[in-house]
Amino acid sequence: MDVKSYNNAFICNEARSVVRSHFFPNFKDGGNEFKNSFLLGIGGNVGDTKKRFELFLYKLKKDRRFFVKECSLILKNKAFGYTKQADFLNAVLLVKSSFYAADVLKIMQHYEKIFGRIRSFRNAPRTLDIDILYFDKKIRNSQRLILPHPGANDRLSVIIPIGSMKGI
Repeated sequence: MDVKSYNNAFICNEARSVVRSHFFPNFKDGGNEFKNSFLLGIGGNVGDTKKRFELFLYKLKKDRRFFVKECSLILKNKAFGYTKQADFLNAVLLVKSSFYAADVLKIMQHYEKIFGRIRSFRNAPRTLDIDILYFDKKIRNSQRLILPHPGANDRLSVIIPIGSMKGI
């Protein structure tokens, strides 16, 4: 994280701007019938990412297996890892479900495929990336799923959107 202090203000070279959307940020009461709460990180930098976020949110809200309680602001930020690519848009969703983390992972990977995600190489440009950042207070370290998500506590693309949420 490239953050510097200057005259009691913090300057960050990673975060670029906040992107306006009718659906981000958003908060909705309810979802008490579901037993698990989790944070999904969504990101992308190929095509009209803002529109893709809105369409994914629409589909997730229609999916009866989930209740979307809150959406963060959308942050435009610099790519990391492989940096010779377009800036990313990132947001965080607070979601409720009765499914367990491994099942949610499979469902979210299916959503990624629906939205054209191709895994060509690590940190490659992508249409839609969906990560489970935190799942209740669970800790897990398997080949398929690590909870909390590696880097969730260190990346401004996660920290700033979560900081914009009121239900956290």
